Amino acid sequence: MGTFDSALVNAIPGANLTTPIAVAAGALLLGKMLSDRRSAPSAAPAPTAPAPPATQGGGLLSGLSELVQKFRTAGHTEVVNSWIGPGPNAPIRPEQVGASLGQTTISDLARQSGLSEQELLAQLAKVLPDIVNNLTPNGRLPTLAEIEH
Repeated sequence: MGTFDSALVNAIPGANLTTPIAVAAGALLLGKMLSDRRSAPSAAPAPTAPAPPATQGGGLLSGLSELVQKFRTAGHTEVVNSWIGPGPNAPIRPEQVGASLGQTTISDLARQSGLSEQELLAQLAKVLPDIVNNLTPNGRLPTLAEIEH
């Protein structure tokens, strides 16, 4: 099981990689949903599973870094830092997740996962703190070597 798979399963009890929230989290962290997509096609294919382990590390590290930066830029530095650092994870409200990720990303993730935007935001608010926490066990963003092992 890869790093992302483990982080997801540990964050969502009883989840498998084909549940709607797993599809959305995979698209968010592995599918480069946060990148500037002005020149990208408007419809991306829906992910069915995380990337293979050989290619997962770089994409996951990039996606995780971009996700953290989005929350910091939106004014949620203390919250996202609590997810990365030791101690309890600060909660985040669904509307804060939406404001941090942006409407286009939320719409795309909802479409790919089959969830309504409201349900997507509610579920992301619940699982993102634990997913980020599980991907940053050393209290910092991991290196590529740490992600791949």
